Order: sequence, then C-alpha cells, then structure tokens
Amino acid sequence: MTDTQLPPEPDRPPEQDSPHALKNRAGRALWAVVYTLLFRPSPKPLHAWRRWLLGLFVARLARTALVYPRARVWAPWNLEMAEFSCLADDVDCYCVRTIRIGAHSTVSQYSYLCGATHDFEKPDHPLVPLPITIGERVWVAADVFVAPGVTIPDGVVVGARSSVFGDLPAWHVCAGTPAKPLKTRSLEGHSPQT
Repeated sequence: MTDTQLPPEPDRPPEQDSPHALKNRAGRALWAVVYTLLFRPSPKPLHAWRRWLLGLFVARLARTALVYPRARVWAPWNLEMAEFSCLADDVDCYCVRTIRIGAHSTVSQYSYLCGATHDFEKPDHPLVPLPITIGERVWVAADVFVAPGVTIPDGVVVGARSSVFGDLPAWHVCAGTPAKPLKTRSLEGHSPQT
C-alpha cells in the first residue's frame, strides 16, 4: 500500500453503512414529501399549519412558535421551540441531534444550525451528532453559522455573518469568525441575568 491509498474499509453489516437507522431515513423521506408538497408552498401567515405539520413528525413547538415556509428542518423530531421563538425563511436547521430554541429568540434568514460534524481522526469519518441550545431572548442575525454542540445562552445577539464555534457569554453582543463578545447587552425594562 502506498502513502496515498486508504486502508480497506472494514466489513460492516449493511445497516451500518449509514449512520442513520432505517426508521430515521424513512422518516426523513416522508418528511421531505410533506415539506415539498404541504409545508414549503404554504403562505407565510399560516404558522399554525406549519406547526401542525412539524408536530405530526414529533417536533415540540410552543403554540406561538413561528417557522417560516422556506426554513429547512432536517429531522423535525429533533426540533424544540419555546414561546415566540422564530426560524426565519432560508434558515437551514440541520437537527441531527436536538436543537432547542428558547422563548423570544429569533434565528434570522440564511443562518445554518449545524447539528453534526465528522470524526476526521477515523478513516471512515463517522458522523458525530451534537445538540445545539439557543437560550431565551437571543437574536442570531442573518447568515450566521452555529457549530455542533454549541450553547448560545440567554440574551446573546450574534452579529450577521458570524461563525459560532464555542459557547458564548450570556447577555453579550458577539460577532466575528469565530464570534467573540464585543459588549454587554441590556434590554429596556429587563435586567440581564449573569
């Protein structure tokens, strides 16, 4: 074997060729049909309809959660959204593991919530799903990348086009790649809890 060749793949049962069980793949295939035919073409104001569709796939959504029709949810059963939380159009919610979005939090357009990575130290690069937690009163601005396993605590604002690779401090405005705290944040009529 030369330096450029990879070792042969180990023998595996067919089910282990994919990191996802058959039930998971079947659920995502069914969701893709529902998303394409019923979710995506729904008019913007029909949030209750989209919540109901996501609920059929065991998403845990508060009655006031808003999911816009062009938001892409990979596996609805791994999505949790609290009161008045929002996934805007063109958000990619790759929820291989649980993604939780707290009350009064917004994930703005073109943001990517990436709930999995790959173990690059292993020859077959297996998928490593990790949860994402977004606290209460968080604003993830447009075109933000949120890495697997990250917690964005209460009160954080993440500036547009930032990349969040690690946990951030609560009640701060953060921006950059990687996102770093720029200043503390306060809301009129609310005192930050640190």
